[in-house]
Amino acid sequence: MIESTTRRIFLRQLPLLACPAVLPAASLVQVSTLLAGTPAGGEDYWLMVRRQFAFREDKVPMNAANMCPSPRIVAEQVTELTRDIDVDCSFQNRAKFAELLETSRRKVAQHLGVSSDEIALVRNTSEANNTINNGLALKAGDEVVLWDQNHPTNNVAWDVRAARYGLQVKRVATPAKPTDIDQIIKAFTDVFTANTRVLALTHVSNVSGVRLPVRQLCEAAQHRGIFVHVDGAQSWGALHVNLRELNCDSYSASAHKWLLGPKEVGILFVRHERIGEIWPNVVAPGWGNRVQPEVSGARKFESLGQRDDAALVAIATAIDFHLAIGPDRVEARMLDLANSLMGSLKEAGIEVLTPLDSTHSAGVCVINVPLAKREEIYNKLYVEHGIAGASTGGLRLCPHVYNTREHIERATRAVKSLLGKG
Repeated sequence: MIESTTRRIFLRQLPLLACPAVLPAASLVQVSTLLAGTPAGGEDYWLMVRRQFAFREDKVPMNAANMCPSPRIVAEQVTELTRDIDVDCSFQNRAKFAELLETSRRKVAQHLGVSSDEIALVRNTSEANNTINNGLALKAGDEVVLWDQNHPTNNVAWDVRAARYGLQVKRVATPAKPTDIDQIIKAFTDVFTANTRVLALTHVSNVSGVRLPVRQLCEAAQHRGIFVHVDGAQSWGALHVNLRELNCDSYSASAHKWLLGPKEVGILFVRHERIGEIWPNVVAPGWGNRVQPEVSGARKFESLGQRDDAALVAIATAIDFHLAIGPDRVEARMLDLANSLMGSLKEAGIEVLTPLDSTHSAGVCVINVPLAKREEIYNKLYVEHGIAGASTGGLRLCPHVYNTREHIERATRAVKSLLGKG
């Protein structure tokens, strides 16, 4: 069975082998020129995008909610800059990274529609979430309202702080298949009280794929003076995010997910007028010798000691790659692939837990699989069919711009077969 399936995968990838699946190393200018020279909207364009990635056709990533491959221009820049440090790790040689880091910060800020002083470059979403959790000045009896589908670093972490300082944590459940934005907003506003100080949300759930109406929830909370933190791990690089429009007080995300960026780089946005009231998690060299930091703005949240300079620089290249395609085009393609996958599975009689309406979902697609069979099916999907997903919330598949129509068709056939619907 495995042998015959492997042979079918090989035959399906022959067109890509004939026209190499990965292009030779190229500069960003060359990649942008290639993309600009291919008619947008057609499958030839997206095949050109796929060719920027090094993964093999028999091991197709479809788990963007956890980690994405980087395009070769990003991966190779990290490699080259790491080599540069290994050749000469002197202070003199590494001095150039200070300016390059600020270039990355500026590009992140522009990408999200905010100012550079509001962006901290941290290690991942988890670190950013915990900076807000530990940094807000809260006292015993203050209430924190959470979505019950938050990631543990924006959920359990609040329980830990509540146990230390006597906070009150309230969890809000939302409909599994929401049909109306107002019913979601009401689920949260109904639990707000005069003691509510924080609303901590996840933009898109990693366990169900449900997307919250974050902008409306921010407005509802801030009218009551409630600080709103948004975990954007499943939205940055997938959806066209403008933080001024979302109007949250803070926002966290990782580069290694939907942005297709380097590993161990994350971001923390804090609205300018809120920065002063949040304490850092770590104070290390770079902070200065006083209680007040010597660095300006949100930079105080990245006083973390030695950093991966190569990765910090490469986040700018990841943003340039994203912009070369276009945020709107990225979002449209991601939603198109996700909806195609979920629609085909639903037609086959398979229960899809994620809403098909993109008002209430994004690229995280979760299929109902009994817990007892989840690991088995998730592993067979990879070993026998060459599709790498996850067993989070069910069987989770998250297609992105590097995926092709053939990948979606293969995943659909595989899931149908594994669930006895094929």
